[in-house]
Amino acid sequence: MNDAVKPSRAENKQSKRQAILEALASELEQNPGERITTARLAAGLGVSEAALYRHFPSKARMFEGLIEFAEDTVFGLIRRIMDDEKDALARCEKIIALLLGFSAKNPGITSVLVGVALTGETERLRQRVSQFFDRLETQFRQILRERELTLTQAGGRPVNETANLLLSIVEGHMQQFVRSGYRQSPLSGWEQQWPLIAQLLRAYQ
Repeated sequence: MNDAVKPSRAENKQSKRQAILEALASELEQNPGERITTARLAAGLGVSEAALYRHFPSKARMFEGLIEFAEDTVFGLIRRIMDDEKDALARCEKIIALLLGFSAKNPGITSVLVGVALTGETERLRQRVSQFFDRLETQFRQILRERELTLTQAGGRPVNETANLLLSIVEGHMQQFVRSGYRQSPLSGWEQQWPLIAQLLRAYQ
């Protein structure tokens, strides 16, 4: 008698959704710059297009699924950094390293986040990606603002501009990664660059 617990229908559905998203991310990684059709995606999975649409009502929802995965993973780990680390510069360093590491491990999703994979897709997806980076900038701004309030000479620091600079560094590394066809790792040169960035942030020490 087999005592193994069979997965529920909901678990099976979630597993299939996950497989579709992983296949989409893989197609984006293996075919940089190309538009991925549902026909190609279905063929890669060995299923019909109708089977895809049983789990996602549209290709846009598949892309949203990748963006949601990025949001859940990145901001979940950022919360952990914020809980574990109290120093402002260390927080910034670890968050940037986290983002670059996530990008390196997820080339297909990175192409979505920088907009390359969204050519010809709905404007709603671009707005979702914008919200992702807006949240990151807000996080950097919060870290710098909180630190500024604890300093003897509070005020006068370009908090908004500094937060935007940190975000630009992250986006720049991601853009170079995608533009190079995933050959140039977003982590390339990071260990040498952080001391230079830390010098720019010395006003918050």
